[in-house]
Amino acid sequence: MPKRKAALKAVILVGGPGTRLRPLTFETPKSMVPVLNHPFMEYTLAYLKKAGVEDIILTLNYLPDAIRGVFGDGRKFGVRLTYCIEESPLGTAGAVKNAEKYLDGTFLVLNGDVFTDLDIADMLASHRAKKAKATISLQWVDNPSAFGVVETDGDKRVGKFIEKPPPGQETTNWINAGTYALEPEVLKYIPAGHYMFENGLFPLLLERDEPVYGYPFRGYWLDMGTPAKYLSLNSDLLLARTESPLIGRLGKGALSYGKDTTIHPSARITAPVAIGDNCQIGSGVRITGPAVIGPGSTLEDGASIENAVLWDNVRIGAQAALQRCIIGGNTSIEPGRQVTDGIITSTQTAPLPR
Repeated sequence: MPKRKAALKAVILVGGPGTRLRPLTFETPKSMVPVLNHPFMEYTLAYLKKAGVEDIILTLNYLPDAIRGVFGDGRKFGVRLTYCIEESPLGTAGAVKNAEKYLDGTFLVLNGDVFTDLDIADMLASHRAKKAKATISLQWVDNPSAFGVVETDGDKRVGKFIEKPPPGQETTNWINAGTYALEPEVLKYIPAGHYMFENGLFPLLLERDEPVYGYPFRGYWLDMGTPAKYLSLNSDLLLARTESPLIGRLGKGALSYGKDTTIHPSARITAPVAIGDNCQIGSGVRITGPAVIGPGSTLEDGASIENAVLWDNVRIGAQAALQRCIIGGNTSIEPGRQVTDGIITSTQTAPLPR
């Protein structure tokens, strides 16, 4: 009998504590921060499932039980999840090496904090047509000096990697976008322990003259690893600048209300706004989108919310006003408080950079 073709699998690099997203991630893994009242990881799973990838491996080293407790074996989300726990951080390539026993054919690697509409099927078709050992997604950016840039020839074969070139010395605007198609043979080049794709495996593959190709695309791509980018992702989904298989494409006039939510008739809500379950919206409240109100939240009489994301069980006191803010779960804002460009959790307050 012919050998059965291995099912396509994906490894999601869930990553560490999300230092750039603090104070939001002191007690919440970066992949679990809510985006339109869904954990960010749920968007990634829905994206892969739509692309036909249902065998997914999660590499975890920070608060793994917070993720396993929500996603379990993945069945509820239409996928099959396997967890690889790291006792200490292994780096991007080291984390994949740690999952080697599960990888028996061509597989994908995704950064767990990137939201993109990259066409996985087309990228895989290119990878196979070129008989590549590694294919790296490439995204065009205006300021490549903040990233690792990738030089390719006319056939998109990679010739050189340059990490964060000084401004004015960039040779290309195409950067490593963090989604890879790989053949299992490349795993033999990854040593045990901490090891990186960017400055370890990929340059080594070039030294060994292995076929490494780029896959350029100009679709939506956002690393939501900073508070400002996180707020942008919520806004972009609400404003239909991008979409997800999880929630579809919303419109600029989108208003959604969860179950058992009570809204006073005098409240003024200007789309786009997403309000979760079990919320209480008091009299004279003003919500101006894009805005997200997490489940179990209460907006007392006369409160004002504009361009903000509230997590679960937030209480906004009467006559308080928030503009361009992120409010962590189980947080109370005292009556009359005025906050602009702020991140507030139950234990800390920090500025939200422009």
